[in-house]
Amino acid sequence: MWAMQLVAPCTFAEVDIPAPLEQDLHDGEVLLEVLAGGVCGSDLPTFRGNASRSEVGPPPPGASLHEVVGRVIASRDQRHEVGSRVVGWATHFDALAESIVATGNDLAPATTALAPELEVMLQPLACVLYAVEQLPKVRDVRAAVFGLGPIGLLFAHVLRSAGAASVLGVDAVDRSALAPLFGLDESVHATTRGWVAELKPDDRPDLVIEAIGHNSATVNDALRACAVGGCTFAFGVHDDPIYPIDIDVMLRRNLTLKSGLTLERRRMLTAATDYLHTHADLAEAYVTHALPVSRAQEAFDTAVRPAPSQAKITLSYR
Repeated sequence: MWAMQLVAPCTFAEVDIPAPLEQDLHDGEVLLEVLAGGVCGSDLPTFRGNASRSEVGPPPPGASLHEVVGRVIASRDQRHEVGSRVVGWATHFDALAESIVATGNDLAPATTALAPELEVMLQPLACVLYAVEQLPKVRDVRAAVFGLGPIGLLFAHVLRSAGAASVLGVDAVDRSALAPLFGLDESVHATTRGWVAELKPDDRPDLVIEAIGHNSATVNDALRACAVGGCTFAFGVHDDPIYPIDIDVMLRRNLTLKSGLTLERRRMLTAATDYLHTHADLAEAYVTHALPVSRAQEAFDTAVRPAPSQAKITLSYR
Protein backbone atom coordinates (compact mmCIF):
# COMPACT_ATOMS: atom_id res chain seq x y z
CA MET A 1 0.00 0.00 0.00
CA TRP A 2 1.05 3.64 -0.32
CA ALA A 3 2.15 5.86 2.56
CA MET A 4 3.82 9.22 2.89
CA GLN A 5 7.32 9.11 4.38
CA LEU A 6 9.26 12.03 5.84
CA VAL A 7 12.61 11.67 4.09
CA ALA A 8 14.04 14.97 5.36
CA PRO A 9 12.76 17.87 7.44
CA CYS A 10 9.58 19.26 5.81
CA THR A 11 9.89 16.81 2.92
CA PHE A 12 7.50 13.95 2.10
CA ALA A 13 7.93 11.18 -0.43
CA GLU A 14 5.39 8.53 -1.35
CA VAL A 15 6.57 5.00 -0.52
CA ASP A 16 5.16 1.51 -0.87
CA ILE A 17 4.95 -0.49 2.37
CA PRO A 18 3.28 -3.75 3.46
CA ALA A 19 -0.38 -3.30 4.33
CA PRO A 20 -1.50 -4.18 7.87
CA LEU A 21 -3.53 -7.40 7.93
CA GLU A 22 -6.55 -8.56 9.89
CA GLN A 23 -4.53 -11.32 11.52
CA ASP A 24 -2.15 -8.70 12.93
CA LEU A 25 -4.88 -7.09 15.05
CA HIS A 26 -4.87 -7.42 18.83
CA ASP A 27 -7.98 -7.41 20.98
CA GLY A 28 -9.54 -3.95 21.00
CA GLU A 29 -7.98 -2.88 17.69
CA VAL A 30 -9.49 -2.09 14.31
CA LEU A 31 -8.11 -1.91 10.79
CA LEU A 32 -9.16 1.24 8.97
CA GLU A 33 -9.25 2.37 5.37
CA VAL A 34 -8.39 6.04 5.80
CA LEU A 35 -10.94 8.41 4.25
CA ALA A 36 -9.72 11.78 5.57
CA GLY A 37 -7.19 13.35 7.88
CA GLY A 38 -6.71 16.71 9.55
CA VAL A 39 -3.40 18.53 10.00
CA CYS A 40 -2.86 19.45 13.67
CA GLY A 41 -0.27 21.63 15.35
CA SER A 42 0.90 18.55 17.24
CA ASP A 43 1.92 17.00 13.91
CA LEU A 44 4.12 19.90 12.85
CA PRO A 45 7.20 19.39 15.09
CA THR A 46 7.72 15.96 13.52
CA PHE A 47 7.20 17.46 10.05
CA ARG A 48 9.86 20.08 10.77
CA GLY A 49 12.27 17.40 11.97
CA ASN A 50 12.03 18.36 15.64
CA ALA A 51 11.24 14.92 17.03
CA SER A 52 9.76 14.86 20.51
CA ARG A 53 11.56 13.21 23.38
CA SER A 54 9.30 10.15 22.94
CA GLU A 55 10.42 9.58 19.34
CA VAL A 56 13.52 7.54 18.61
CA GLY A 57 14.99 7.35 15.13
CA PRO A 58 13.40 8.59 11.89
CA PRO A 59 9.61 8.97 11.74
CA PRO A 60 7.85 5.83 10.47
CA PRO A 61 5.82 5.81 7.25
CA GLY A 62 2.52 7.61 7.72
CA ALA A 63 3.85 10.07 10.29
CA SER A 64 2.72 12.46 11.37
CA LEU A 65 -1.08 12.66 11.26
CA HIS A 66 -3.55 11.61 13.95
CA GLU A 67 -6.93 13.23 13.20
CA VAL A 68 -8.74 10.64 11.12
CA VAL A 69 -11.99 9.49 9.55
CA GLY A 70 -11.93 5.92 8.31
CA ARG A 71 -13.96 2.91 7.27
CA VAL A 72 -13.58 -0.26 9.33
CA ILE A 73 -12.26 -3.11 7.17
CA ALA A 74 -11.49 -5.52 10.04
CA SER A 75 -12.25 -5.35 13.75
CA ARG A 76 -11.37 -7.00 17.04
CA ASP A 77 -13.48 -4.49 18.94
CA GLN A 78 -17.16 -5.45 19.12
CA ARG A 79 -18.18 -1.77 19.22
CA HIS A 80 -16.91 -1.22 15.66
CA GLU A 81 -18.51 -3.24 12.87
CA VAL A 82 -16.86 -3.93 9.54
CA GLY A 83 -18.07 -1.40 6.99
CA SER A 84 -18.89 1.30 9.54
CA ARG A 85 -17.38 4.78 9.36
CA VAL A 86 -15.53 6.08 12.41
CA VAL A 87 -13.81 9.27 13.49
CA GLY A 88 -11.16 10.03 16.09
CA TRP A 89 -7.50 9.40 16.77
CA ALA A 90 -5.00 7.50 14.66
CA THR A 91 -3.43 5.89 17.71
CA HIS A 92 0.08 5.75 16.27
CA PHE A 93 0.03 9.16 14.49
CA ASP A 94 0.48 7.29 11.20
CA ALA A 95 -2.61 8.26 9.19
CA LEU A 96 -0.72 9.50 6.12
CA ALA A 97 -1.25 6.04 4.68
CA GLU A 98 -3.82 4.00 2.82
CA SER A 99 -4.80 1.95 5.88
CA ILE A 100 -3.88 1.92 9.57
CA VAL A 101 -4.41 0.00 12.80
CA ALA A 102 -6.03 2.00 15.60
CA THR A 103 -7.32 1.32 19.09
CA GLY A 104 -11.10 1.09 19.30
CA ASN A 105 -11.20 3.33 22.38
CA ASP A 106 -9.80 6.16 20.26
CA LEU A 107 -12.70 6.04 17.79
CA ALA A 108 -16.45 6.66 17.70
CA PRO A 109 -19.10 6.22 15.01
CA ALA A 110 -19.10 9.00 12.41
CA THR A 111 -22.78 9.87 12.18
CA THR A 112 -22.94 13.31 10.61
CA ALA A 113 -23.98 13.95 7.02
CA LEU A 114 -20.72 15.79 6.39
CA ALA A 115 -18.07 14.72 3.90
CA PRO A 116 -15.13 13.01 5.64
CA GLU A 117 -12.80 15.97 5.01
CA LEU A 118 -15.18 18.12 7.09
CA GLU A 119 -16.21 15.46 9.60
CA VAL A 120 -12.60 14.95 10.68
CA MET A 121 -12.89 18.20 12.65
CA LEU A 122 -14.79 16.22 15.31
CA GLN A 123 -11.44 15.10 16.72
CA PRO A 124 -10.01 18.55 17.58
CA LEU A 125 -13.48 19.69 18.67
CA ALA A 126 -13.62 16.74 21.09
CA CYS A 127 -10.28 17.84 22.56
CA VAL A 128 -11.47 21.41 23.07
CA LEU A 129 -14.78 20.35 24.62
CA TYR A 130 -12.94 18.12 27.08
CA ALA A 131 -10.51 20.91 28.03
CA VAL A 132 -13.38 23.33 28.65
CA GLU A 133 -15.04 20.72 30.88
CA GLN A 134 -11.93 20.80 33.09
CA LEU A 135 -12.07 24.55 33.70
CA PRO A 136 -13.25 25.77 37.11
CA LYS A 137 -15.70 28.27 35.58
CA VAL A 138 -16.66 29.52 32.14
CA ARG A 139 -20.06 31.18 32.40
CA ASP A 140 -19.83 34.96 32.81
CA VAL A 141 -16.00 35.03 32.83
CA ARG A 142 -13.86 37.31 30.70
CA ALA A 143 -11.81 34.96 28.53
CA ALA A 144 -8.78 35.41 26.33
CA VAL A 145 -7.40 32.92 23.82
CA PHE A 146 -3.71 33.09 22.91
CA GLY A 147 -3.26 31.79 19.38
CA LEU A 148 -6.14 31.89 16.89
CA GLY A 149 -5.10 28.97 14.78
CA PRO A 150 -7.51 26.05 14.31
CA ILE A 151 -7.54 25.06 17.99
CA GLY A 152 -7.74 28.61 19.31
CA LEU A 153 -10.68 29.38 17.04
CA LEU A 154 -12.52 26.32 18.34
CA PHE A 155 -11.81 27.41 21.92
CA ALA A 156 -13.31 30.82 21.17
CA HIS A 157 -16.46 29.25 19.73
CA VAL A 158 -16.91 26.78 22.60
CA LEU A 159 -16.24 29.40 25.30
CA ARG A 160 -18.80 31.71 23.74
CA SER A 161 -21.33 28.87 23.53
CA ALA A 162 -20.63 27.94 27.17
CA GLY A 163 -21.62 31.42 28.34
CA ALA A 164 -18.37 33.38 28.66
CA ALA A 165 -19.11 37.07 29.16
CA SER A 166 -16.53 38.04 26.54
CA VAL A 167 -13.94 36.29 24.41
CA LEU A 168 -10.84 38.08 23.13
CA GLY A 169 -8.18 36.54 20.92
CA VAL A 170 -4.51 37.41 20.48
CA ASP A 171 -2.45 36.26 17.50
CA ALA A 172 0.63 37.42 15.64
CA VAL A 173 -1.39 36.86 12.44
CA ASP A 174 -4.33 39.18 11.75
CA ARG A 175 -7.40 37.00 12.36
CA SER A 176 -10.01 39.75 12.19
CA ALA A 177 -11.69 38.18 9.13
CA LEU A 178 -12.35 34.95 11.00
CA ALA A 179 -13.17 36.43 14.41
CA PRO A 180 -16.93 37.01 13.91
CA LEU A 181 -17.44 33.42 12.72
CA PHE A 182 -16.10 32.01 15.99
CA GLY A 183 -17.73 34.26 18.58
CA LEU A 184 -14.81 36.54 19.29
CA ASP A 185 -15.65 40.00 20.62
CA GLU A 186 -12.20 41.25 19.67
CA SER A 187 -9.24 39.93 17.70
CA VAL A 188 -5.94 41.55 18.63
CA HIS A 189 -3.16 41.49 16.05
CA ALA A 190 -0.10 41.36 18.31
CA THR A 191 2.35 39.07 20.01
CA THR A 192 1.26 37.83 23.41
CA ARG A 193 4.26 39.50 25.01
CA GLY A 194 3.40 42.85 23.45
CA TRP A 195 -0.29 42.60 24.38
CA VAL A 196 0.39 41.67 27.99
CA ALA A 197 2.88 44.54 28.35
CA GLU A 198 0.11 47.03 27.50
CA LEU A 199 -2.60 45.35 29.57
CA LYS A 200 -4.14 47.41 32.38
CA PRO A 201 -4.91 45.61 35.67
CA ASP A 202 -8.67 46.18 35.36
CA ASP A 203 -8.68 44.66 31.87
CA ARG A 204 -7.08 41.36 32.85
CA PRO A 205 -9.14 38.31 31.81
CA ASP A 206 -10.33 35.76 34.35
CA LEU A 207 -9.43 32.89 32.03
CA VAL A 208 -6.64 32.57 29.48
CA ILE A 209 -6.37 29.66 27.06
CA GLU A 210 -2.81 29.23 25.82
CA ALA A 211 -3.43 27.59 22.43
CA ILE A 212 -0.14 28.48 20.75
CA GLY A 213 1.87 25.69 22.31
CA HIS A 214 5.41 24.53 21.72
CA ASN A 215 7.16 27.08 23.95
CA SER A 216 7.14 28.14 27.58
CA ALA A 217 7.22 31.89 26.93
CA THR A 218 3.59 32.08 25.86
CA VAL A 219 2.47 30.04 28.87
CA ASN A 220 4.11 32.61 31.13
CA ASP A 221 2.55 35.43 29.12
CA ALA A 222 -0.83 33.80 29.77
CA LEU A 223 -0.15 33.66 33.51
CA ARG A 224 0.93 37.30 33.56
CA ALA A 225 -2.27 38.28 31.74
CA CYS A 226 -4.60 36.64 34.28
CA ALA A 227 -6.65 38.56 36.81
CA VAL A 228 -6.34 37.77 40.51
CA GLY A 229 -7.82 34.34 41.15
CA GLY A 230 -7.82 33.52 37.44
CA CYS A 231 -7.00 30.34 35.54
CA THR A 232 -4.71 29.56 32.61
CA PHE A 233 -5.14 26.39 30.57
CA ALA A 234 -2.00 25.34 28.67
CA PHE A 235 -3.40 23.32 25.78
CA GLY A 236 -1.59 20.88 23.53
CA VAL A 237 1.36 18.54 23.51
CA HIS A 238 4.51 20.25 24.76
CA ASP A 239 7.81 20.07 22.90
CA ASP A 240 10.03 20.12 25.99
CA PRO A 241 9.56 18.10 29.19
CA ILE A 242 10.25 21.00 31.56
CA TYR A 243 8.81 24.52 31.39
CA PRO A 244 10.04 27.26 33.75
CA ILE A 245 6.98 28.93 35.27
CA ASP A 246 6.69 32.42 36.79
CA ILE A 247 5.74 31.14 40.23
CA ASP A 248 5.87 34.63 41.72
CA VAL A 249 2.99 35.74 39.49
CA MET A 250 1.02 32.61 40.37
CA LEU A 251 1.60 33.15 44.08
CA ARG A 252 0.78 36.85 44.24
CA ARG A 253 -2.35 36.57 42.06
CA ASN A 254 -3.65 33.25 43.45
CA LEU A 255 -3.65 31.71 39.97
CA THR A 256 -4.45 28.22 38.73
CA LEU A 257 -2.51 26.58 35.87
CA LYS A 258 -4.14 23.57 34.24
CA SER A 259 -3.25 21.25 31.38
CA GLY A 260 -3.95 17.69 30.34
CA LEU A 261 -4.66 15.17 27.60
CA THR A 262 -8.12 14.27 26.34
CA LEU A 263 -9.53 11.34 28.31
CA GLU A 264 -12.88 9.61 27.65
CA ARG A 265 -12.28 10.00 23.95
CA ARG A 266 -15.36 8.12 22.74
CA ARG A 267 -17.62 10.18 24.99
CA MET A 268 -16.07 13.43 23.80
CA LEU A 269 -16.35 12.47 20.13
CA THR A 270 -20.06 11.89 20.73
CA ALA A 271 -20.27 15.27 22.48
CA ALA A 272 -18.50 16.87 19.51
CA THR A 273 -21.05 15.31 17.15
CA ASP A 274 -23.88 16.76 19.24
CA TYR A 275 -22.14 20.15 19.22
CA LEU A 276 -21.93 20.13 15.42
CA HIS A 277 -25.61 19.26 15.16
CA THR A 278 -26.34 22.37 17.24
CA HIS A 279 -23.87 24.56 15.30
CA ALA A 280 -24.46 23.32 11.77
CA ASP A 281 -22.42 26.06 10.07
CA LEU A 282 -19.26 25.52 12.11
CA ALA A 283 -17.60 22.87 9.95
CA GLU A 284 -17.79 24.91 6.75
CA ALA A 285 -16.33 27.95 8.52
CA TYR A 286 -13.62 25.91 10.22
CA VAL A 287 -12.22 23.86 7.33
CA THR A 288 -10.78 26.49 5.01
CA HIS A 289 -8.50 24.17 3.03
CA ALA A 290 -9.56 20.66 1.94
CA LEU A 291 -6.92 19.10 -0.29
CA PRO A 292 -6.46 15.63 -1.80
CA VAL A 293 -3.92 13.54 0.06
CA SER A 294 -1.71 13.64 -3.04
CA ARG A 295 -1.09 17.26 -2.01
CA ALA A 296 -0.04 16.41 1.55
CA GLN A 297 3.24 18.27 1.05
CA GLU A 298 1.33 21.43 0.15
CA ALA A 299 -1.03 20.96 3.10
CA PHE A 300 1.80 20.77 5.63
CA ASP A 301 3.76 23.58 3.95
CA THR A 302 0.64 25.72 4.30
CA ALA A 303 0.05 24.69 7.91
CA VAL A 304 3.48 25.87 9.03
CA ARG A 305 2.87 29.32 7.49
CA PRO A 306 -0.39 30.62 9.00
CA ALA A 307 -2.31 33.18 6.95
CA PRO A 308 -5.12 35.57 7.98
CA SER A 309 -8.04 33.59 6.54
CA GLN A 310 -6.55 30.14 7.11
CA ALA A 311 -8.06 27.83 9.71
CA LYS A 312 -8.22 24.02 9.46
CA ILE A 313 -6.43 22.13 6.71
CA THR A 314 -7.74 18.64 5.92
CA LEU A 315 -6.90 15.89 3.46
CA SER A 316 -9.30 13.76 1.44
CA TYR A 317 -8.20 10.25 0.53
CA ARG A 318 -11.00 9.47 -1.99
